[in-house]
Order: sequence, then structure tokens, then C-alpha cells
Amino acid sequence: MTKTPELAVRNDPEAGQYELFYQGAPVGLAQYQASPTAVAFVHTEISPEVGGRGFGKILVKAALDDVRRRGLAALPYCTFVRHFIEEHPQYLDLVPAARRRAFALPPADAPERDPQVGGPEVGGA
Repeated sequence: MTKTPELAVRNDPEAGQYELFYQGAPVGLAQYQASPTAVAFVHTEISPEVGGRGFGKILVKAALDDVRRRGLAALPYCTFVRHFIEEHPQYLDLVPAARRRAFALPPADAPERDPQVGGPEVGGA
């Protein structure tokens, strides 16, 4: 697992969620349902005590980076994850082109924007 001094993201496949830790304490999660080919994100939650610091974006970025590393598709049923992908089109390719319309995401040939988000990488469980 890769960590920053204060933040760490880990995948807990038994619980079906990516977990965000801040200074060693759990502060967020991105719940999912996995299949052999895709990860369907269903809910993202950040503790109100750390809200407004961009931790949700850090969590989702790390989760999507892990999905990419594992060669899986991402299905953003969670509106936070869907919005993140919309705002960071470098992750659009994780959503199968045939499913993008169902998530109100742009088609593959839409113009790209290039925002950057930093954060820790996910370590395997």
C-alpha cells in the first residue's frame, strides 16, 4: 500500500469498499460491487469532520487508479464518482462507451479538459 504521511487509501474487497484513512483514522469510503470485469461504485462518503478538504476526490482518484491498474471497467452509479469522472475526463475510458449515456457522461469523442488531482495510490489488501 502506498501512503502519504497523513493519507492512505486501501481496498477492502471483503467489505466491498475503498477506505480513506487520515492520520491513521478512517474518514471515508467508496462502496462498490465487483464483478470479474467491472467495479460498480454505489456510494461514497466522507466524514463531516474532514469535509471540504478534497478528501472525496483523493479517495475516488485512488480507487479509479486501482480499477485501471487491475484492467477493469468502472460503473459510476454513485453520483460523486460520476461527477468526478465528468470533471476528470482522463478517467472516462474506464466507463464502457456503450454505458456512458446511461450515466450521462460524454461520448468518447467529446473534447477533453485537463484538470489534475493529486493523492495517494491504492495498495492492495
